Amino acid sequence: QVQLVESGGGLVQAGGSLRLSCAASARTFSLYTMAWFRQAPGKEREFVATITWSGGTYYADSVKGRFIISRDNAKSTTYLQMNSLKLEDTAVYSCAGTSTAWSLASSDYDDWGQGTQVTVSS
Repeated sequence: QVQLVESGGGLVQAGGSLRLSCAASARTFSLYTMAWFRQAPGKEREFVATITWSGGTYYADSVKGRFIISRDNAKSTTYLQMNSLKLEDTAVYSCAGTSTAWSLASSDYDDWGQGTQVTVSS
């Protein structure tokens, strides 16, 4: 099992930026597909972005062009750069990992962080 720890959340004004980090404990991190999901109050968890072990990326339409997912295998860390933030981006953001193929479904991810709150204000 991989331990994942997120950081970087906080309060930001609409139009601003934040960068989330997700540090992993796995020695085989470089082989993992990593993803970010988010859950707003009263809503279901939704997919945000994923990055494969080889660096391939995929984004939800709602964040495409604004968010960038990246990874640093030497640091066993995944990042989510969030730009042009909107009120509707307010949510708890969680990173997730899997040793299998990338997926948009949260049920396909085995390991999860505790989540970090992102609040966008007007």
